[in-house]
Amino acid sequence: MMGTRPGTIIRTLIFASWAILTSGTEQHLHSAELSYHFQEPDLDTRMEKRDTDTFLPADTPDDSSPEKIQPESDASDLPTCLLCVCLTGSVYCEEVDPDMTSVPALPKETAYLYARYNKIKKITAKDFGEIVTLKRIDLTGNLISEIEDGAFMKLTLLEELSLAENRLVKLPMLPSNLMSFNANHNRLKTKGVKANAFKKLTNLRNLYLAHNELEAVPIIPESVRMFHIQNNNISVVTADTFCKSNNTYYIRPNINEIRMDGNPVILAKDPNIFICLQMLPVGRYQ
Repeated sequence: MMGTRPGTIIRTLIFASWAILTSGTEQHLHSAELSYHFQEPDLDTRMEKRDTDTFLPADTPDDSSPEKIQPESDASDLPTCLLCVCLTGSVYCEEVDPDMTSVPALPKETAYLYARYNKIKKITAKDFGEIVTLKRIDLTGNLISEIEDGAFMKLTLLEELSLAENRLVKLPMLPSNLMSFNANHNRLKTKGVKANAFKKLTNLRNLYLAHNELEAVPIIPESVRMFHIQNNNISVVTADTFCKSNNTYYIRPNINEIRMDGNPVILAKDPNIFICLQMLPVGRYQ
């Protein structure tokens, strides 16, 4: 070291310090990288990712976020799963605030929709056209007065449909696989319900048409087990309404509950009206 120049010694010390510093930095970065790969996101981060990545409809803009929503926004401007509760395959939109006046855009794999007690006024042919996975739709307690032709016809898996407590004066065409249909508490008139509206629904089990303005009983499929048509304006029921006047041996096998009370019909006029049934209608009659 006696013959070494001072400049050389200084350079040697600087290089050694740099090497130690570099080694420490690389170790720190390596540790941070491992921490990044193995650290589980916190709950808020996971919930935010779930809300934005999993449940938003396919047509929701990528930049939609709660921070951008203005207080005065209309319900139709908001992503469905910010307004509603979205679980796997199910969407719950009940008593939404701000008011929901139309059917919301649904995630593509939706099987069950509950949009009760809102202010939906109309069902269009596009509302459910692309959601062919739907099995149950419940629109009870809205303001629906119009349903466009074919609104439900693409829903080949639909088994349950409730349009109760709305303002319908006529019924749309219904998909053939329906097992339960509820149109209680509407304004249905006989001219708005075709006589064969339910004839081809061979899987139908429950049919509810109570509290309307019907003057005649439509044709009921033999698959029906429970039929409610009380509190309408029905004044005539014949032997062909439920039975077959040309076949006195015919027994209707499935139906086990009929309600027709609250209608002006006098059932005693024809003793054969219910002869094919295994059980008489429940309720009080004239």
